[in-house]
Amino acid sequence: MKRKEEKEPNHERWLLTYSDLITLLMIFFVIMYASSTVSTTKYKQLSESLNVAFEGGGKSIIGNESGISVTDPSTNVIDKTTEDNKSSEENQMEDIKKNVDKYLKENGLSSNVSTKIDERGLQVSLNSTLLFDIGKADVRAESIKKLISIGKILNQVDNYVRIEGHTDSTPISNNEFSSNWQLSAIRATNVTELLISKAGIYPKRISAVAYGENRPVANNTTEIGKAQNRTVDIIILSSKFSKAEK
Repeated sequence: MKRKEEKEPNHERWLLTYSDLITLLMIFFVIMYASSTVSTTKYKQLSESLNVAFEGGGKSIIGNESGISVTDPSTNVIDKTTEDNKSSEENQMEDIKKNVDKYLKENGLSSNVSTKIDERGLQVSLNSTLLFDIGKADVRAESIKKLISIGKILNQVDNYVRIEGHTDSTPISNNEFSSNWQLSAIRATNVTELLISKAGIYPKRISAVAYGENRPVANNTTEIGKAQNRTVDIIILSSKFSKAEK
């Protein structure tokens, strides 16, 4: 009976074990490198490296396809930073409002000037009787210093500033102005120029807007309502609304 030929032993089998070991080490160091500082770029590198190592055929073993939910920590960092900035800005607005209110109370201006904080930012509404003569747009000499003092308090932040002119619904027609549009526009412009030249507000951060009688806050059928509608509003815009000014 013919003996079967014995196969020679495979002396290269150790290479398979060595190759597996190298692969595992490579994966280990890739993971260590990526986890040292998590970023979108390193996460992508990690995913691609693991794909190659395990021959995933282009499908990531990390992510939705494997049923594993992965959240990029950088997203949480951005969200937290945004919330922190928003909170910090709100605190700044509150502090400035308190300082303005304190100045108004100390100088007997609380009945002619009001403040509030809303989505747009900090609003300081100055009754036109404090700043102007009837039908006029030049800031009264005795009110200039008061306006400058308020402007300097408001200039403690770098947010954009809008000066909004408002009138009541009573038609105007004199030698200077043919409409409430013109009156509210020149009043807002004069306040703007004064805040630039005397309160130090940077010109590129401030703008003047005229609304005439078209955005009343009270009923124009009464004298009290009309008085409430004749204002110049200084708005320190929140970051959300400042973006539209850039």
